[in-house]
Amino acid sequence: MDSKNQQVEEAGFEELKQEPRDELNKRSIDFLLDIPLTITVELGRTKMLVRDLLQLGQGSVIELDKLAGEPMEILVNNKLVARGEVVVVNEKFGVRVTDIITPAERIRQLK
Repeated sequence: MDSKNQQVEEAGFEELKQEPRDELNKRSIDFLLDIPLTITVELGRTKMLVRDLLQLGQGSVIELDKLAGEPMEILVNNKLVARGEVVVVNEKFGVRVTDIITPAERIRQLK
C-alpha cells in the first residue's frame, strides 16, 4: 500500500456538553431505583433426614436453630443486609429493622 496516494481527513467530533454533576448522578441513581430485588426474612434453619421430613404432618413442630426473640436475618437477593424483629402490621407479619450490616461486612459476603 502506497501511503503517498492516500487521502487523510481530520476526524470531526461534536463538542461534549458538560452536564451538572448532580444531574448526572441523579439519572444514574434513578436508573438503579427500578431494579427489582427479592427480600427474604429468615426465621431460622434446621437440617433433617428425608425419613423425618416424610413423617411431618399437620401439627408437627420443626425446631429451628434460632432462639425465641433472637433477631431474624433480612436478606436481599440472598445476601445478609440487616437483622430485625417480628411485628404485626394490620394482622400481617412484618419485620422491624434493628441492625444494618456494615458495608465492610457486606463486601466480605461477596467473596
